[in-house]
Amino acid sequence: MKKPSSKIREEIARLQDQLRQAETREAERIGRIALKAGLGEVQIDEAELQAAFEDISRRFRGGKAGSNGKGKAAASGSTTAETAPDASGAAESSGHEA
Repeated sequence: MKKPSSKIREEIARLQDQLRQAETREAERIGRIALKAGLGEVQIDEAELQAAFEDISRRFRGGKAGSNGKGKAAASGSTTAETAPDASGAAESSGHEA
């Protein structure tokens, strides 16, 4: 049996709300961890911080970190440890809004 378009729209709206809530929980979790690690006190460009987070993501997903040339600096701690803004804001601006 096919669903009417109004039901599909309601389901999409409900799923979008669930996605927003899940992203908020994830952003808050990552933000708390980043603040505990001291990233809130460090000054860094948002793009550089995002690149560092992407390297970390690849590391934990089994990919190669540092393929963009920034991994060696991040691994040595020279880039990431010196310069990071409040990561809770960076985590929230993931750009995955539906």
